[in-house]
Amino acid sequence: MPQPINLLIVKYEEVEMSLKRCLTVLMLAAAMFSVVAIAGAVNVSAQEKEAVSTTTLDNLMAAYNGENNAHVRYLAFAKQAELEGYGIVASLFRAAALAEQFHYERDAKLIAKLGGTPKANIETPVVKSTKENIEAAIKAETYENKTMYPDFVKQAKKEGHPDAADAFEDAGAAEGSHAQLYQRVLNNLALSQGLVRDYYVCPVCGNIMDSITRSMCPICMTSAKEFKRVR
Repeated sequence: MPQPINLLIVKYEEVEMSLKRCLTVLMLAAAMFSVVAIAGAVNVSAQEKEAVSTTTLDNLMAAYNGENNAHVRYLAFAKQAELEGYGIVASLFRAAALAEQFHYERDAKLIAKLGGTPKANIETPVVKSTKENIEAAIKAETYENKTMYPDFVKQAKKEGHPDAADAFEDAGAAEGSHAQLYQRVLNNLALSQGLVRDYYVCPVCGNIMDSITRSMCPICMTSAKEFKRVR
């Protein structure tokens, strides 16, 4: 039996509404999928960027740049200490400058071994009073000892670069010894004016000692006979 025309129109409209709803749902789903895909791509890109920026070669370059700047900075701090009459502090800063030189020279060899070219952006040192300079040095050395070099060691071991891992471990331990020496002279700053002292620097790891009491470096086992004396 033929259906009334009005009933057919109503059913047509219902079907059309259902189709529109389905189309809307599909469009929303497609839009959400696109957002998730883009977010995932951005996240992967960020992860890849992070991975690229933390390779052992990049860490060696960062260490090379940092040690070069520390070398220049400590020489400037030594001059300031001399001006203020702190001979012992001046000697320690000169010894530390030499230690940082040993560090960046070792880094340069490893950078070349990994196919890179050592580059350093030398900044003008910010020189303040000797007390403030010592405090700044303690902060920098402590960061390198407790945070920077341990992170670099982990990455080097992860990538299978034992030579770099050894260099980072040695440098980190040496920076810790530097921080202790800086703290010692800071604690006795008032008593160190007008005095001088020799320091001894290991040419391999950059460890500094204020007296030779061992036959070998406690960090890298280099013979104490090879230590460089600095006054």
